[in-house]
Amino acid sequence: MNDRIPTGSRRLDEILHGGLPLNAISLIVGVPGSGKTILSQQVAFRNATTERPALFFSTMSEPLDKIVRFGSTLEFFDPKALQDGRMMYEDLGQVLGEGGLDDAQAAIDRQLKERRPGIVVIDSVRAFHALAADLSSFRQFLHALVRRLTASAVTTIWNAPYSRQQAVDTAEFSASDAIIGLDIKQIAERELRVLQVLKLRGSDFQSGEHMYRVTRAGIEVFPRLADAQIGAGYALSPKPTPTGIAALDDLLGKGGFWTGASTLVAGPTGIGKTLMGLHFLYRGAEVGEPGILATFQENLTQLSRIVSSFGWSIDNPSVHVMSRGLVAMNIDEWVYQLLDLVEKTKAKRIVIDSLADLMIAAADPVRFREWVFSVTQRFNREGISLMSIIEVPELFQLERISEQGVSHLADNVILLQYVQRGAELARALTVLKTRAMHHRPVVHSYEINDQGFVLGDVLSPTP
Repeated sequence: MNDRIPTGSRRLDEILHGGLPLNAISLIVGVPGSGKTILSQQVAFRNATTERPALFFSTMSEPLDKIVRFGSTLEFFDPKALQDGRMMYEDLGQVLGEGGLDDAQAAIDRQLKERRPGIVVIDSVRAFHALAADLSSFRQFLHALVRRLTASAVTTIWNAPYSRQQAVDTAEFSASDAIIGLDIKQIAERELRVLQVLKLRGSDFQSGEHMYRVTRAGIEVFPRLADAQIGAGYALSPKPTPTGIAALDDLLGKGGFWTGASTLVAGPTGIGKTLMGLHFLYRGAEVGEPGILATFQENLTQLSRIVSSFGWSIDNPSVHVMSRGLVAMNIDEWVYQLLDLVEKTKAKRIVIDSLADLMIAAADPVRFREWVFSVTQRFNREGISLMSIIEVPELFQLERISEQGVSHLADNVILLQYVQRGAELARALTVLKTRAMHHRPVVHSYEINDQGFVLGDVLSPTP
């Protein structure tokens, strides 16, 4: 099905591979308060024209004046569209209460002939159930309604307060060409809104659950980041990306990481992981490669004090800080904020500090691993060098780097750890892995002074 209408949400259109089907019936289901009425109005206002206006029927689920009153607070609501007849509201509640399904059918027929709409919304179609004598008579009514709407060549949106599981067993499910399910999930102390395309006749779509928010702009959707493995070839830059630590560049043998490579920096608390990320970003600023620090650990005030102590400036126009707290955070919403900032700043280097915070926000370990894979693939294709930081619990003898096995997704792995030398703790660095580059996995001591990282000698094993 190639003919589509936009939903008013660019990312929802991406999930639907173009939008809702034109001159077809779309069913929006969801628990009360999930945003069905808002989404249907959003679609109606987006597509209403003088020649093909939008007609919104309310039934018995919610008073029409209440729908209009709350709808008018949203940014897509255009009062001029009501004045010039592009958007029209009609209340079927009284007709249904006094005359039943036959009178409602007649009222809908009359409005279709008089108004000649291009968009028709019925909110909610489930109200017709209560007035039908039995399931058979409801099916007959629904069949007749579908025939009238199809003959009028209108794009129809039905709303119904079903859960996604309930919707599958309804007559409306079978009669609809597209079905979008809205749901509100409780994950620990968090409330998460998810959208899922349950059906799209004659077309593919992005499967799975996608996070969304109800905002003043309407329904804002954040498609589940789940990139497939790169199949086609893509250009790889032969140019190295200096790390900002000269001695580490020497260890790597090529003057840094490969451009576009992903690097994992692992180590315990206080070892210098964030500082290594800052070296990477500020070195990029020196060579004309803008960068982004995506952090959950530090706010701008704390970061300003840290960077100034090493001679950098928090106001450097080539180093952008994206600081976000973890309360009520969702990784899919967050990553689109990151992708938007990458596009805006033309960033070539990104530091994520840290993966452990994102793992908490993901809640689901499988989803987290899929997300890390997708982010890594996307930045690889675009030639953006990614450095991810992860904290490990062990101060000395490291048993594993990541609980979720994300280390093998990285092209490079740098391990920072403490080594006990008598009564003192020394810092040590090891290049554990470099993909397509030669390296020596030896343990080097290092110090942190006002110049940053200073690499020392190779450490001998303790006798």
